[in-house]
Amino acid sequence: MRGGIFSVALSVKSALSESPRPLAGTLPYGDRTFLSLPSGCPPGGSASIIPRPQLNENCGRTASLYNGLVKPTVQISLDLTGIDEAVRTAAMAVRAGIDWLEAGTPLIIAHGMHGVRELKARWPEVPIVADLKTMDGGWLEAEIMAKAGASMVVVMGQAHSETVELVVKAGRDFGVKVMGDNMAMPDPVDGARRLEELGCDYVIHHIGYDMRNVQRERGLHPPTPLDRLREIVEAVNVPVQAVGGLTIDQAIDTPRYGAPLVVVGAPLAIDASSFRTAGGDVEQVLKLICEKVHSFGDVPIGKERHS
Repeated sequence: MRGGIFSVALSVKSALSESPRPLAGTLPYGDRTFLSLPSGCPPGGSASIIPRPQLNENCGRTASLYNGLVKPTVQISLDLTGIDEAVRTAAMAVRAGIDWLEAGTPLIIAHGMHGVRELKARWPEVPIVADLKTMDGGWLEAEIMAKAGASMVVVMGQAHSETVELVVKAGRDFGVKVMGDNMAMPDPVDGARRLEELGCDYVIHHIGYDMRNVQRERGLHPPTPLDRLREIVEAVNVPVQAVGGLTIDQAIDTPRYGAPLVVVGAPLAIDASSFRTAGGDVEQVLKLICEKVHSFGDVPIGKERHS
């Protein structure tokens, strides 16, 4: 071929079992063609197309209702690029009383499913959140993380509705919960409702890192998740998590807004500018945060809020 570029995006599932290349990311497939090597087929052998999962018309349209009380939980986001450092930080967090471990997006970009596997192998009883921020290829991404040991996967509300539905279907197929992230949706309250309607088990109300910091650099005052958190809690019947630029005191206080899932990350535990563990006595601070959050007692969700 002359005067042009020919590009083929191929992915072979067996390649995912190899050691990850540095910063190789987690993409398990090309944008157009899904290929899978038959069992025992060596690299370079014949491959077959993976059939697209079939959706019925009601798939993902009903969310799990939490019409009751939910115990507040503390989640640490391991937004790190090294598995060893992530493991050290996770061990510290577990000792401090953290409930959920999050394989943060930088960790997943750097090591794919291997980071999730390592966390699950070391702490099999601790729920693992895989912060994929899925925008496409939803069923396959959720499948890969579920098989690696994730308990929850994150899909973006800005994705096509069909992608959210497919992540929800994979969640049902593989026994993992789905967290729907409303970051950058035109209206965060309507977005939260939409994520619940599509079948998400949790809603993440998220104000993005880049938007917050660039707006501050421009002398503006970016929104915080607290601005509309009560509206979002009232709009849905699933547990809500508030993420993005909260101070320690604000994060600890989110159960008072009806959002029982508390996230601890930058800048307390993680240095967001370098994706490394923060300095200081992080373990003691985490312990105090966990004690404070757990002292709230059960948080009413869904119809229980009005009983």
